[in-house]
Amino acid sequence: MSKHEHEHEHNHEHEHSHEHEHCCCGCEHGCEEEEFDLKKSLIRAAAGIIALAGAILTDGYISIALYITAYVIFGYDVVINAFKSIIRGKALDEHFLMAFATICAFCLGEFTEAVSVMLFYQIGEFLQDSIVDRSRRSIKNLMEMNIEKAYVLIDGSITEKAPEEVEIGDTVVVKPGEKIPVDGTVTKGSSSLDMKALTGESLPVEINEGDGVLSGSVNNSNVIYIKADKKYSDSTVSRIMELIENASSKKSKTENFVTKFARVYTPIVVALAIVIAIVPALLGYDLKAWVYRALIFLVASCPCALVLSIPLTFFAGIGTMSRRGVLVKGSSYIEALSRTDAVVMDKTGTVTKGSFEVTEYENDEALRYAAAVERFSTHPLAQAVVNYCGEDIPDAEQVENIAGYGIKGICGGRTILAGSERLMSENGISVPAGKSIYVACDGEYIGYINAEDTIKEDSKEAIAELKALGIKNIAMLTGDKREIAEKTGRAAGIDAVYAELLPQDKIEKTKELYSKGCKTICAVGDGINDAPLLAGADVGIAMGGIGSDAAIEAADVVIMKDSLIKLPAALRLARKTMAICSQNVFIVIALKVLVLIITVLGYGNMWIAVFADVGVALIAVLNSIRITRVK
Repeated sequence: MSKHEHEHEHNHEHEHSHEHEHCCCGCEHGCEEEEFDLKKSLIRAAAGIIALAGAILTDGYISIALYITAYVIFGYDVVINAFKSIIRGKALDEHFLMAFATICAFCLGEFTEAVSVMLFYQIGEFLQDSIVDRSRRSIKNLMEMNIEKAYVLIDGSITEKAPEEVEIGDTVVVKPGEKIPVDGTVTKGSSSLDMKALTGESLPVEINEGDGVLSGSVNNSNVIYIKADKKYSDSTVSRIMELIENASSKKSKTENFVTKFARVYTPIVVALAIVIAIVPALLGYDLKAWVYRALIFLVASCPCALVLSIPLTFFAGIGTMSRRGVLVKGSSYIEALSRTDAVVMDKTGTVTKGSFEVTEYENDEALRYAAAVERFSTHPLAQAVVNYCGEDIPDAEQVENIAGYGIKGICGGRTILAGSERLMSENGISVPAGKSIYVACDGEYIGYINAEDTIKEDSKEAIAELKALGIKNIAMLTGDKREIAEKTGRAAGIDAVYAELLPQDKIEKTKELYSKGCKTICAVGDGINDAPLLAGADVGIAMGGIGSDAAIEAADVVIMKDSLIKLPAALRLARKTMAICSQNVFIVIALKVLVLIITVLGYGNMWIAVFADVGVALIAVLNSIRITRVK
């Protein structure tokens, strides 16, 4: 089964499994997004403390009534959620365990402890919720690129519209300090753009008339006029927000483990609590003392720390990567990135700039005929020929792209072939070696064209950083000629270079790495031309492809700035995210097991139980949000 077939099956199962899924608090998914109300929490705390103090200072029925009042103030929502959980068939959650334990404590006459436990539970929840709320708002602010309005030029006057109402071809006016609402082309004016939210690039980007601009960029200096090339729903900012919102749909193995662990773990500890309460009593020990221990055991056993902190860690990781200019489609890809032990990459547009320039050509006839058919190709070499030839290009028809070889067409009634040495060889045409493009007319060689590409400034640094991260298998896969490919590989520091490959050959070379012992392969390309390569690896990364719908669809990760240096940065963040997840799993399980053992031995109490539940969750949450501060 291929990677994407597996994902489709997994996502299908995921959708069904989440139809009725509840979070650890017993409510429907999404409760964590409720707004945190500090004022309401403080008023509630003050009222409950007054009632508890009155209960302690009085006695008799008045004291009991005040204890009940304090308990209701502190625990009414816990009890309500416990009943909701029972109705939904999800009884064994945090609220049920807390409500059951404290009500039983009341029945045992432990009034002060029952109310105090609920008070300290709420204090822990208050701290935990405030941290989670603040971290979520912080993460969302990093990714917040929504645009509320656009100004469109209509019949000489500027009209305010919702971004969704902007049509292709409309002229949008963007003033200094405003965000560009849709992807488009500058038709008037020049300015500098703040693109930090899109690419993580701190320096402003200068733009002039004719330049393309992406939605979500902030106009720094002058008024600019932009012709809308896409609708808002298809524009960069909308696609980014959609990717971020859907990122949680592809769960990592760690998240799936936590979910399965909680489903198995909770019934087991409830059964153990029943055994702790009943068996000693049957053996003649004090029933009240062992029931109390069982209640402590129940409160301490709640797995909410894991259920809350692990998804939050991945959410924070995805948000932090987005702020650094790397879009990850789901936590499963963060996990795969962290395990990467091999990287394969395309050459043109990935390691190199992808902007070729013609350096020499054999004759004008070869140049003009090549340009005539190359106008119909998107290959960078073809574009270099067309740009060099200028406007003096003859018409061509019946043009056919031959993948991995070149292009064929009819010009002036003559059959033109332009492309690689392999194309000429396939057609029985003899040519000199070591040229970029060969041109043949009616089956006869008529000349060559040479064009050169240069590596990006940071490609060599990026390869060195990948090696420093322990990635020993780094390969460049390209359809370019061997001499050119090996020259580029040496300049970038890539040891394994495979040249003159067709798209299917790149897939076969990637499979060879698996046979050599590589377990997780990351493939990097610059968009739609590398889609088969990206789809064939464990993680497909599109370079500089944020403006391309095809690149976003094909890749699992999109590097928004056309810079290979973002790849080692993404690997480091992925590894840090997974390290924090592992720390949380260890911390939570170790502390809970310790508290449960202490409780069974008779040294525990409700305060320790509250720490094992809320306190441990608080520690795990604080650890989770450290990822947002990673440099």
